[in-house]
Amino acid sequence: MNQSERRQLLLRSLLAERPEYRDLAVPQNAADQALLLRALMNVRPAAPAAPQFLEVQDAYLTAETAAKGITDAADLPFCEPGISLWQGDITALRCDAIVNAANSGMTGCYVPNHRCIDNCIHTYAGVQLRLACARLMERQGRPEPTGQAKITPAYNLPCRFILHTVGPIIQGAVTPQDEALLASCYRSCLELAAQNGLASVAFCCISTGEFHFPNRRAAQIAVETVRQFLKTETSVKQVIFNVFKDLDKQIYQQLLRAD
Repeated sequence: MNQSERRQLLLRSLLAERPEYRDLAVPQNAADQALLLRALMNVRPAAPAAPQFLEVQDAYLTAETAAKGITDAADLPFCEPGISLWQGDITALRCDAIVNAANSGMTGCYVPNHRCIDNCIHTYAGVQLRLACARLMERQGRPEPTGQAKITPAYNLPCRFILHTVGPIIQGAVTPQDEALLASCYRSCLELAAQNGLASVAFCCISTGEFHFPNRRAAQIAVETVRQFLKTETSVKQVIFNVFKDLDKQIYQQLLRAD
């Protein structure tokens, strides 16, 4: 089965799950099909999927990620002991764990084709991730507090695990509590990684997107917290600051004195 056949099978399966979608036609264009597939995965509630669906989905997502090109954290240079800087797609990074900037519901972004990191990670991990997160939250029985962390398998991503953390939402001036909570996000993820014996962790720019934390101050807190953590005895030997925007790359380069 090629990628086109896999994509169309997945589309038909997802459209058939919801009565309101059953009359929708599958687009002829491959790019439109891919957009519709992502949108349907985004809005799909947390629920088990048939083994055949998962087998096809896993093969499809693995091939899509391979086509994007996988970067191995082990090949990244160090800006300073234990810290690397990398600009790229975090869903294509091979390391022990990547960090997801989640919301308090912890089950991913439900906005079709939204470009937030939460949406991207859930899309390329597959529908298993939302179900795993929903089960974690069901056991917890309350929304996820800001500044803590959860760990799940990464399913179809090239990393092994995903660390999920909820960053502070900034609605006016940044307060000392906001800064402490953001530092707690980084520290909680690193502590959870160490508890699980992980060696490499890649952080996205927590809270700087939809949550409006100022980029430079967020980066300063991130670097300070990571540097302090790496002074302790820990299994974590490499922390990667993953950036997407040129602005964030420039900020981290200045803070880390990177080339």
